Amino acid sequence: MRYFISLAYDGTDFHGWQIQPNGISVQEELQKALTTLLRKQTDVVGAGRTDAGVHAREMVAHFDHDTAIDCQQLAYKLNRLVPRTMAIHDVREVGEDMHARFSAKKRTYRYFIHTRKDPFLRHYSFLTPYELDFELMNTAAALLKDYTDFGAFCKSHSDVKTTLCKVTKAEWIQTSPTQWYFEISADRFLRNMVRAVVGTLIDVGRHRLTIDEFRRVIEGGKRTAAGESMPGNALFLEKVDY
Repeated sequence: MRYFISLAYDGTDFHGWQIQPNGISVQEELQKALTTLLRKQTDVVGAGRTDAGVHAREMVAHFDHDTAIDCQQLAYKLNRLVPRTMAIHDVREVGEDMHARFSAKKRTYRYFIHTRKDPFLRHYSFLTPYELDFELMNTAAALLKDYTDFGAFCKSHSDVKTTLCKVTKAEWIQTSPTQWYFEISADRFLRNMVRAVVGTLIDVGRHRLTIDEFRRVIEGGKRTAAGESMPGNALFLEKVDY
């Protein structure tokens, strides 16, 4: 039987989602808790991989178990075992053909920035020291929906079979006079893609790149032509749709 877990986590203390030898990961903590409660080694598969320091308001993972589970009780007990930086929203049984990663139709990320120093935002938003032209940044962001190959925003030497993605939303949204976030939705994302896109859009907002130059960055497909990768602490996986 297959089960989906919906969870949130503060990525500050994690070395990303995926298990690795040299740091604590979200996947490792979730697997340890499940293995303890179900009394057998239980592996989980996530909807994607978030990098070190990146947060998730909704990550989805699946695991398999031989017998029926009281999902509400399991969610309750998981919340008592996982670190305080993680929260289990729910556990639910799904069809055997459902897959946390491959069945996902859309993923949505948000990258938060603020333009005035604020000590309460420093862990979850990027303080930009530059004057930014958000109207121009939105013009550039809209172009992302015209393309499907995003090799220019893929981390160098990433082991990916394809750099094709279908972006359905890309927009800067203002939430206060000094706070904005960039929301982007796509069927899949490349490693480091959102942070590289944001860095390149900020170059547009600083008038270091024109709209035509931004378009040429995408069409050129070279990571060295795009902007710098932004810090991970301001990036959130917001939602995964199935």
